Parts: sequence; structure tokens; C-alpha cells
Amino acid sequence: MAAGYEELLEATIQHLDELKGRGVRFVSVSPEALSALANPKFQKFGFASQKLESAKPELKKPMPEASKPTLKSAPASFPVESPMALEMRGEKIAVPTSPALSPEAKAAAFADLHQRAMACVKCAHLASSRKNVVFGVGDINAQLMLVGEAPGADEDIQGEPFVGKAGQLLTKIIETMGLKRGSVYIANILKCRPDTPGQASGNRKPTPEEMQTCIPFLHEQIDLIRPKVLVALGGTAVEGLLGKTVGIMKLRGNWQTYRGIPLMPTYHPAYVLRNQALSEKRKVWEDMMMVMEKLGMQISEKQRKFFTRP
Repeated sequence: MAAGYEELLEATIQHLDELKGRGVRFVSVSPEALSALANPKFQKFGFASQKLESAKPELKKPMPEASKPTLKSAPASFPVESPMALEMRGEKIAVPTSPALSPEAKAAAFADLHQRAMACVKCAHLASSRKNVVFGVGDINAQLMLVGEAPGADEDIQGEPFVGKAGQLLTKIIETMGLKRGSVYIANILKCRPDTPGQASGNRKPTPEEMQTCIPFLHEQIDLIRPKVLVALGGTAVEGLLGKTVGIMKLRGNWQTYRGIPLMPTYHPAYVLRNQALSEKRKVWEDMMMVMEKLGMQISEKQRKFFTRP
């Protein structure tokens, strides 16, 4: 092969590897590109497969940002299996949904995912400092999934998300909605507590690199659970999911979409603990009432008046 062709091949595989690392399992290909790939001189190199699993990880040649190919959604006439728009880092990538699993297969897939997460050491500094991997908790058939940023000290000790003071407030919010904590699913962007070397207490914000490394586990959780609604708790969770850093105060209360699922950004319970103003509590509650409406839940007149002045 010509040197230029080899460079293009390696650069393409590098880009596909990057997408795969972010949790993307399929990319769409236009009819024109598919027709070109049908040419025998391309087929012998195995270009016809659309699955990212076919990308060879050993080819890791750096690629200039400007030369990376732009992926666009396939036209409606192209036979992609039930495509949905995946909003990730500002990109729209057409991703086919996988068929629903049987209850037994779903439980087995979740158990396998849990086992892989528990053994993960990709972030060596976090693996060496953690007490527990905080995988997630709740009903794997839940209609509502809540996502925070990372475990704190209490969560690291107990191995369960949102069990400290902020978690206790989150449980009260869930119960005020008329649900039980065990009927929803709660997880974080990071499965390990961000290390705090030299600090006896306190937490730190996860780095973008840590979030990018860990978020494929969350992607699999979302894809297996298939919730009807997602709630992002706090600005860091929104940043990890949507790549948006405009600020939670501007985003909260405004519906977003993530992996084809309606997503409601709202304040983290820890923020409400620090800001006890009735107006701030009301904002969170208004967000939760919109979630309830999206889920088709009835809202009583009493619930509508919560956190308002008499």
C-alpha cells in the first residue's frame, strides 16, 4: 500500500478507538461511503465492518485534530437498525439501539458489568487509594436513574452511592416524589472516590481524564437499565454526561437529551444542604415535578405547594 493510504488507515482506526473509549459501539456510514467500501480493493482490508470492535488497538498513530473525519447521521434511507441520536461532547452520532434483553440475560449482563467495574484499575491512583468501588444501587429495571459525580468518603467506606448527608437528602427527595430509593437506580460518573493526597478530609472534583476513563461503565449501566428519564445531580455530573460547562444554574430545569433519553439537570443535594433558602429548595422540587410529569406520575395539590411560602 502507498504510504498515504497507510497513514489514512491508521488515522481512521485511531479515531475509531477514541470513539470506542467514549462508549460508542457503532457509527453510521453513508450509502456513498458504503458503496465505495464495497470495492474489492477495500474489502480485502476489512473496511466493510461498521462495528468499532473491529478497530485494531495496536495501531496508535497520533492524528492531527483538523484531519479527523466528521461523522454524520445516516440518511433515513440507509438501513441502520433503529438509530437514535447520541449527544456526546456536542456531537450527534447515529447509534443503533440493541434489542431488549430477557430478564435473565439482563441480570447476567449487569452482573458481568459489575464484576468488571469492581476489578478495574485503569486509574491506578484511584485504585490504590479507594476502599471500595462504588458501582451503583437500585432497581435495574427502574424508569428513573439519577447520576451524581463521584463517591465521597462515606460512599467509599460503604461501597454505595449517596449514603452520606447529601445521600440522605436525596432519599428524602425521592420519597417526596412518591417513590422508594430501591425503585430507582443511583450511580455516579466515577466509580472510585477521587483521591485527596495530603488531605485528611474533603473531596475534589473528578478530572476530565478520570471521567472519560470511567464513563463507559455508566454507558453500559444506562443501556442495560433503559430508564425513561435521567437526572444529572450537579454541575460536574452535567459536565461528565454532556460536556457542557456553562454552569448548572443556567442548565437546571431545562430538558436535555443523553443517549436518546430525556435528561433533567438539577442541583446536587450537597448544594441544597449548603444553601437552605426556601427558593433553592423550590427550584430542585420544580425540577423533580417536571421529572414526575415526564414519567406520567400524578402530582397532588399538596406536592405542588411544597417549598412555597404560606
